[in-house]
Amino acid sequence: MINEQIRDKEVRLIGSDGEQLGIMSAKEAMFKAQEAGLDLVKIAPQAKPPVCKIIDYGKYRYELARKEKEAKKKQKTIDVKEVRLSPNIDTNDLNTKVNAARKFLSKGDRVKVTLRFRGREMAHMASSRHVLDDFAKQLADVATVEKAPKVEGRSMTMFLTEKR
Repeated sequence: MINEQIRDKEVRLIGSDGEQLGIMSAKEAMFKAQEAGLDLVKIAPQAKPPVCKIIDYGKYRYELARKEKEAKKKQKTIDVKEVRLSPNIDTNDLNTKVNAARKFLSKGDRVKVTLRFRGREMAHMASSRHVLDDFAKQLADVATVEKAPKVEGRSMTMFLTEKR
């Protein structure tokens, strides 16, 4: 709340340079803010009495937006990269996929390893689990299994994350 929106009888006022000006009526505080050419902003409405500060509201909002933007820049978003395999994959092809997953993990991404079954391969889902186990074993030095292999429809998925 700013300026005329403040309807409290008494407020604790803080000056523009941070010093305590004491408890006074909201009208008196508003007058002091106008005298200084600044805005009266309620910064702690839950306090008894509410705390108001004399500041430049436009500048205050700009600073808040800038801090928020800086915090957003520092955030690291974790993407999920997918590596698709088939049950009858050869060792060299598997090694290529392992290297791709290793690269994703080194960048800080999570890796979703999907083993896709087609046609008659569906009958031998249980015996194909070793492909995912081998994949995880080859990446054991840099990754941990976040979610164990799980069958979902025509595929078996497993999630890997970088070791900390």
